[in-house]
Amino acid sequence: MTRARRFNIVIIFLVIFGSAILPADGWGQAPRTAKIAFTSFRGGNNEIYVMDADGKNPHNLTNHRSSDMMPTWSPDGRRIAFYSSRPEGTGLYLMGADGKNQRYLASMNQSANPAWSPDGKQIAFTWEVEGIDFAEFGFEGFGDGKQSEIAVIDAEGGIPRVLTINPFGDHSPTWSPDGRQIAFTSTRDGVSIFVMDSDGHNQHRLTPVNSGNRYPAWSPDGKTIAFESSRENQKTDIFVMNADGTNRRRLTKHPEHDRYPAWSPDSQNIIFYSERDGQSGEIYVMDANGNNQRNLTNHPASDGFRSASWFDPAFALSVSPTGKHIDNWGGVKKNNAISQYRIQKELRHQE
Repeated sequence: MTRARRFNIVIIFLVIFGSAILPADGWGQAPRTAKIAFTSFRGGNNEIYVMDADGKNPHNLTNHRSSDMMPTWSPDGRRIAFYSSRPEGTGLYLMGADGKNQRYLASMNQSANPAWSPDGKQIAFTWEVEGIDFAEFGFEGFGDGKQSEIAVIDAEGGIPRVLTINPFGDHSPTWSPDGRQIAFTSTRDGVSIFVMDSDGHNQHRLTPVNSGNRYPAWSPDGKTIAFESSRENQKTDIFVMNADGTNRRRLTKHPEHDRYPAWSPDSQNIIFYSERDGQSGEIYVMDANGNNQRNLTNHPASDGFRSASWFDPAFALSVSPTGKHIDNWGGVKKNNAISQYRIQKELRHQE
């Protein structure tokens, strides 16, 4: 075989098989083994890290001088959404599972708390919106203002759609596994957990008024919601309840704070942030019933602050991005998004 023929065969191989290794949309492949993405302050800056599900082999994905936080895996494991304060804009970003192809998706002034819809087509997040006429939505005495609300955006970009209007603030959404509902933290009538249809209808409370319950996490099997609560004492513990808000029960009872629960894909374990063991913050894991609590990160720097996210290819969903161009929107589109608030008046009349 001549050298030229061998060269042509190599090129054909790379074209055929290289396209399978690196899809046309540029996101790359999902991890082949279970991984946990988390925020770490090791190195003196908040960065997104990933590690094996047993806590081994941590490595930095973002490597950026700005603060990168709150990672969450897409259902197919090929993308990670996260919050960053980068010069391109403070807000919601996406990157491939390997940390490559980092893209600016949406602008916001406060923590994103991103949460993927089960079909991978939308991301719900906390959005600090401005210029709301609260009186227009039935809240007398508040006038115009800004507040954190729950919004959703297409995973390929566009204008966010506001789902909640509340002058006291809503944050930290989590989708039900069937995609029909979103649970979230609300400060209306004190801090508690609410749930609504995924279009913003039927907003109602799951936990008691001023219960100190927040940061809900819906289990992948749809049966249970984990959350943090400071209801029983001055510190925060991890609780779970049935998806309808009944049968609330406490899982952690440590003298230090336990916060920000997230589920394993098989609903058998819960990872959470804890300040126990004399550290500034670590990622712990426990069985879904609270047994076998153990430290995964074991690092003197703060790890796991404001959420971690668990991916397992054995439970991955088949989700294919449409390949649309990411739409980096700025002031003009942000102003256009104000028109989305008008939807809320109609929603309120229908409830």
